[in-house]
Amino acid sequence: MTEVEIEKENAAIAAEYRKLLRISYQSLTAEDKKLIRLAFNTAVDAHKDQRRKSGEAYIFHPIAVAKIVAAEIGLDATSIAAALLHDVVEDTDFTLSDMERLFGTAVARIVDGLTKISNLQKDTDVSLQAENFRKMLLTLNEDVRVIIIKIADRLHNMQTMASMPPHKQVKIASETLYIYAPLAHRMGLYNIKTELEDLSLKYTEPEVYNDLLNKAEDSKEEQKAYIKVFNDSLKSTLDASDIEYEIKGRPKSIFSIRKKMLKQGVTFEEVYDKFAVRIIYKCEQDQEKFMAWKIYSIVTDNYRPNPVRLRDWISSPKSTGYEALHITVMGPKGRWVEVQIRSERMNEIAEKGYAAHYKYKQGKEKDGGLDEWLAKLQEALENQEVNAVDFVEQFKLNLYAKEIFVFTPKGDLKSLPKGATPLDFSFSIHTQVGLKTRGAKVNGKLVPLSHELKSGDQVEIITSENIKPTANWLDYATTARAKSKIKSSLNEEKKQIASEGKEILRRKLKQLKITLNDKSINQLVSFLGYKTSLDLFYRAGLGNIDNQKLKEFAAERNNAILGFFKKRMRKQQTTEDVVKEVITHKYDKLVFGKEEEKLEYKLSPCCSPIPGDPVFGFITVSEGIKVHKNNCPNAVSMQANFAYRIMKAKWIDSSQEEYSADLTISGIDQMGLVSDVTRVISTNMHVNMKKISFESNDGIFKGKVTVVVKNKNILNKLVENIRKVSGIEKVTRD
Repeated sequence: MTEVEIEKENAAIAAEYRKLLRISYQSLTAEDKKLIRLAFNTAVDAHKDQRRKSGEAYIFHPIAVAKIVAAEIGLDATSIAAALLHDVVEDTDFTLSDMERLFGTAVARIVDGLTKISNLQKDTDVSLQAENFRKMLLTLNEDVRVIIIKIADRLHNMQTMASMPPHKQVKIASETLYIYAPLAHRMGLYNIKTELEDLSLKYTEPEVYNDLLNKAEDSKEEQKAYIKVFNDSLKSTLDASDIEYEIKGRPKSIFSIRKKMLKQGVTFEEVYDKFAVRIIYKCEQDQEKFMAWKIYSIVTDNYRPNPVRLRDWISSPKSTGYEALHITVMGPKGRWVEVQIRSERMNEIAEKGYAAHYKYKQGKEKDGGLDEWLAKLQEALENQEVNAVDFVEQFKLNLYAKEIFVFTPKGDLKSLPKGATPLDFSFSIHTQVGLKTRGAKVNGKLVPLSHELKSGDQVEIITSENIKPTANWLDYATTARAKSKIKSSLNEEKKQIASEGKEILRRKLKQLKITLNDKSINQLVSFLGYKTSLDLFYRAGLGNIDNQKLKEFAAERNNAILGFFKKRMRKQQTTEDVVKEVITHKYDKLVFGKEEEKLEYKLSPCCSPIPGDPVFGFITVSEGIKVHKNNCPNAVSMQANFAYRIMKAKWIDSSQEEYSADLTISGIDQMGLVSDVTRVISTNMHVNMKKISFESNDGIFKGKVTVVVKNKNILNKLVENIRKVSGIEKVTRD
C-alpha cells in the first residue's frame, strides 16, 4: 500500500471509532470512554498486520461488531470493549492474563468465552456441530454477554460473506438459521433475528431469495400508496384525540414471506399480509395501557377487526419482554392489515431486547434484571446428559412457540408455550412438584395429564410422595424443561435397576463358567442385539433376559471354531448382498462430488426428489447415501449439524428412468371437471397416471393425482397445462 492509501485507511478507521462513540445507546461516562479507547487502541495494534478475505483491514470487523453491540443491542461499555477485543486473544500474541491486567475481570471473562466458541468451530475432531452448539450455549454460565456479542459477530460475518466460497456460505448460513436466529429471537433481538434469517435464505436458497426480493421491490410503491390511504383515514381521528404518535409501514421480511408461502401453499401474490402498520405513541408509563386501548378503539371505529386475531401482549407480556397490542383489520380494497400498537418504551424493547427493558427499571429491580434473564435462559441448559442433537433441539423447542397464560390456584399468572399440558405446568412451578404429580384439576375438574391447556385456565396439581415418572410422561410433556427432568429421573431409575442387574448377570454367568468382564460383556451385548452394556444390565435387572439365551451364548462362546465359521459365512453373505446391490439400474442417474463419481444411493422419502430438482447427497450411518432436495425441510438441520457428510450431487442422463410425483389440485367444482383433468394428463407425452382421487364439498373440490414422469421439466409442463383447465385454482406438488 502507498502512504496515501495508508493515511486514507487510518482516517477511515478513526471515523468508524468516532461513529461508535456517537451511536452508543447507553450514556457513556468519562471512565467508559477511557475503557473503550484503550480497547480500540489495543485491537488496532493487535490486528495491524491482518486483513479480511475482502481485502480491507481486519480492525473494521471488531469495530462493526462493537457498533452492533452499542447501537442495535444497546449493551454497556464493558460489552463494547469486549466486542472490540473479541478476536485479539485468538488471533494474536495477547493472552488472557494481558486482558485481565489491562481491562479487568469482566472483559477478560467475556473475551475468554468468545475465544472458546471460536476454537470450537475449528475443532474437526468433534463429530457433531450440535456438540459445538451445546458447548457454546454452556458459556452462558460464564456471562450471558458472551452469547450476545457472538450473535453480533455472526450478524456482521453474514453481512460481509460475499467473498467466501459457496460451500462455506451455505454451511455458515445453515448454522445461523439453526441456532443464532432462534437465540436472537429468544433474547428479544427481533430486528437482528429478521436480518439473520433473510441473509441465511440469501445463501441457502439464492434463487428463491432474489426472486422474492425483486417481487418485494416491484410491489414497494403499491404498498406505500396503500399504507398512505390506510393511514389517512386514521390520522384525522388520532389528531382530534390529542395523541402524540407516529405511524409507520413495516414490510414483512423475505424469510417470513417465504415461510408463509410454504406453510400455506400459496404464491407471493397470494400472501395477503406482506406488511404491517405500526402506531407508536408517546405517553407516561402509567398511562400506556389506557392509551393503547384508546388507539385500538380509534382503529376499530375506522376498520372492522378480525375478532380471532387480537393479541394483547400489554396485559401479559411475552417471556422475552415484548409488549404490544396486535390487531388485524379489514382495510381498503378488502385486504387484511395487521396493526401493531406500541408506546415508545415498548418499541425500544421490541428493537433492543432486554437492554432497553432494563433501562426503564429502577434501583435493585434494574440490577437484578440481567440475573433474572440469565436464570430463565439457563433453565433450558439444565440437562447436560442427553446427546448433543437432542440437547440443541430441546433448547430450541420453545424458542419460537406461541405463549398461553394460565393461573395458579392462588391467582398468580404463569406463561407457558401453546400446547402445554398440566405436566408442563407442574414442572414450571418446581422440579419436585413435577416429579410427584399424581393428577391435575383444570378449572376445578379432573383432567388427564395429556390435557392441552388454554389461556385463562386455572390449574391445580395433585401430588403424591409415592409417585415416580414413567416413560409415558414423555408423551404428555411438551416443554424442554419438563422433558429433560423426566428423562433425568428415568435415567436415574434405569441406572439403579442396571446396577442390580449387573450383579444378577454376574451370578448367572458364573454358573455357566463365564467371568463377567469387558470382553464377555461386549460379546453378550452383541449376541443379544442390544445397543449398550447399560441396556444389557437394565434388562437383566428387570428379569427380561431368558436363561436359555444365556446358555446358547455360553455354547457359542465355548465353541470358538463354530463361531469362526459362522462369522465367515455371515461375511460372505454380506459381500454377496453388496455385490447384488451394486449391479443395479440405479447407477446411471446421479453423480457425486468434484470427481462426479457414480455411487449407490437412495432417494429420500421426506422430500421425494426427481431429476431436475436441485439436490445434494447425505451420507447416513447405516443406509448409505440418501439424496435430498436443496429446499428439503431437513436440509438446514443437516447442513448445520453434519456439513462434513454432505456431498454435491448432479443429475446425468436419466432418460430411461421414471419417477412418481403427487399433485394436489383444488378449485371450483363443475360438471366434467375430473374428465377434463384426466384428459390433460393422458394427452401429455411421457406422463402416466398412477392414482387419482377427488372429493367435492359445497361447490369446492380438492383432488390428489399421482403421476409418473421422467424429469422435472415434464412435470412443470403438466402442472402448467392443468392450471389452464377452467375451474382449477391451484396445483401444488406435495
